[in-house]
Amino acid sequence: MKTERQIAPHTAEMAITYILVFSAAMCLSAAGAVNPGFVVRLTQTGLDYARQQGMSVLQQELAKVHIPDFSGSGHSPLGKMKYSFNSMAIRSFQLPSSQISPVPKVGLKLSISGAFINIVGKFRIKTKYRFITPKGNFNLKVKGLSISVGLKLGSDGSGRPTIALSDCSCHISDVKVHVSGKYGWLINVFHHYVDKALRKDIEKKICPVVKNAITKNLEPLLQTLPVTAKIDSVAAIDYSLTGPPPVAGDCVDVQLKGEFFELAHHTPPPFSPPTLSLPVDHSLMVYFGVSDYLFNTAGFVYHTTGKLVFNVTDNMIPKDYNIRLNTSSFGTLIPQLSKMYPNMLMKLRISTTSAPFLDIKPGNLSISPKMDIQAYVILPNASLAPVFLLNLTTSALAKVSVRSGRIVGNLELTRVQMDLKHSDVGPFSVLILNAAVNYYISHLLLPQVNEILNKGYPLPLLDHVQLTDVVLQPHENYLLFGANVHYGKTEESNWLTEL
Repeated sequence: MKTERQIAPHTAEMAITYILVFSAAMCLSAAGAVNPGFVVRLTQTGLDYARQQGMSVLQQELAKVHIPDFSGSGHSPLGKMKYSFNSMAIRSFQLPSSQISPVPKVGLKLSISGAFINIVGKFRIKTKYRFITPKGNFNLKVKGLSISVGLKLGSDGSGRPTIALSDCSCHISDVKVHVSGKYGWLINVFHHYVDKALRKDIEKKICPVVKNAITKNLEPLLQTLPVTAKIDSVAAIDYSLTGPPPVAGDCVDVQLKGEFFELAHHTPPPFSPPTLSLPVDHSLMVYFGVSDYLFNTAGFVYHTTGKLVFNVTDNMIPKDYNIRLNTSSFGTLIPQLSKMYPNMLMKLRISTTSAPFLDIKPGNLSISPKMDIQAYVILPNASLAPVFLLNLTTSALAKVSVRSGRIVGNLELTRVQMDLKHSDVGPFSVLILNAAVNYYISHLLLPQVNEILNKGYPLPLLDHVQLTDVVLQPHENYLLFGANVHYGKTEESNWLTEL
């Protein structure tokens, strides 16, 4: 569902921020020896969106630039005279042509050409003849104003993006002054003085506005890009840049670490991310390449911290299910069990034997976690007596969705294979437990897992950035999804795009 684009009034600095926000914050590219686990690509379409959203605001806000009074002197047929221009105001500021594009190995370039400014104000001229003191209103048209802004992209020691003004220049090609009254011809005498003074003053005003926008608005906005996203009390995601961000080509990529880590011990996993090569597609504004490394580091962290352990007891089983979790019910399948422990409740402890890895292939996402099921009898003193241990090899299809800026998931069980690993009640065929174990896994364990996956992982987005028109595609070793971008303070939508 598309959200309505809304832009609130902002200062001149925020107007420029609108133009540069996506191109500077989401289009960083980091090259280095370390492969990223997460890649964000901003296309020219995305850059154009940023430009389009900013230009109308910039046009309004630059029109508020204050031009101070100025005065001077010149020679005329009437002798030396002094002139002054005051009460100047910009009536209109038109920016008909603009472009923003990546500059290889540097950053970004914002170019505005053919800008037009219409300035009105009052003038006064003093000559040596006291009876000749022309004054009145003037209208000044500045044509052919061009502005060029260069931005250098970088990253700091914490992996946060940085941005700095690399160059800024302004040029005015033509200035025309029209004054009211019969002494307008006098203005033509010192027109070049006015031209030079106004050119210099306007050109001095523009670049400081740009620099101020970067320092006070754009840099703090970039700091809202999360380099660490806390998931729960156990883990967080490292979204820091993998290195300095050079830019190349007609689109730019941000390469992030994209790695789950344990909050208590931030140590790297014993495997590395694969190389990601995003396909060339510029139909949407932004593309995200999410490596299987991101998901697999999540499995590694939660497995090593012992959080992938689930307990099943009889009170969790619906009353209408005929195989209860007690020795009487299981005794019909394993007679020796009910003989050794008559009429006692049981408990199952389900845990992963290794970190579960998500396998991403074109057109398919699957996961095959290996688990142990340790069955216990709950003794009258509440202690647990182990009775048998099953080894499970399972397969599940994974569905991935994007909802409100988060990657959410859901698993559908497709296969369960069991082997008897150890028995304290004598040998038995695991086939007799097939129905019960499948029920416990699909109706009790899987809903718990899906409840966790449905909470999702946050995407690394700036404040007030929303995604629309999301499409998802699985590729070899990574998940690609593209989206259009909306920037603005709007109510959060509950749209969902699912693969």
